[in-house]
Amino acid sequence: AMALMQLIRPPGRIEGGRVELDELELLSLSEEEMRSVRFSRISLIPQGVMNSLNPVMRVGAQIADTIEAHEERPDREVLQERVRSLLALVELDPATARMYPHELSGGMKQRVGMAIAVALRPQVIIADEPTSAQDVVVQKRVMDTLFRVQQELDAAVILVGHDMGLMAQCVDRIGVMYAGRLAELGPVQSLLKEPLHPYTRMLVESLPSLERKGVFRGIPGLPPSLLEPPPGCPFHPRCPQVMDSCSDSVPELEEVAAERQAACHLHAEGFDKLSRGVS
Repeated sequence: AMALMQLIRPPGRIEGGRVELDELELLSLSEEEMRSVRFSRISLIPQGVMNSLNPVMRVGAQIADTIEAHEERPDREVLQERVRSLLALVELDPATARMYPHELSGGMKQRVGMAIAVALRPQVIIADEPTSAQDVVVQKRVMDTLFRVQQELDAAVILVGHDMGLMAQCVDRIGVMYAGRLAELGPVQSLLKEPLHPYTRMLVESLPSLERKGVFRGIPGLPPSLLEPPPGCPFHPRCPQVMDSCSDSVPELEEVAAERQAACHLHAEGFDKLSRGVS
């Protein structure tokens, strides 16, 4: 999420790739150019909103600050009305504008972060773990609010998370990542029903299910260190279907079925070999 917004801080850096938004290639923009794009065209609801809110500024001032940073001298009354409208959009009382972050519940803070993110009506909203550390009731309210805002703005949402159940309910397409690389990409229902990458298959089979009895199936081994990744495919030390080629080269993400992409050498050997994998 931070890389998409060009917010990676040193010593972190973006090694390569492309981030395209309509006619813009975001990674080629200067900081000043990117600053004009943030919030107005692509916006972020950060993970751990409490850490992104200024503890000594009132909520309304923080929302207004986002607007003022991008628009020249907006009228004060108009600005206050926009703040009230944004709070109403995320189902918060206008009186919330006078409150400080520490006076809000976790769900309210999340919705304040949402109001800041959509203040300039962006085309793309990145929601980074928007329901982390929240109970299921608050999770539902936050997600309902997010997708109502999405429809109101006619925006695209990139939802980042590790809750596969939430993803199954909320997204149309899903990308599964392992060790910082995309392992598989496709429509969420077909991906969960018939995974095309060994990691995705083992991940899905490790999820709790009311239909399955017995011991949970875990994934043997540990994730690799990103400081010293293994050669070739990053999943090969844990993969039950590893081949010699898996340690020789990193597999590229390629289309292996209709609307489905996977980064796995098994597909070069034939799809049937993968389909006879972990069961």
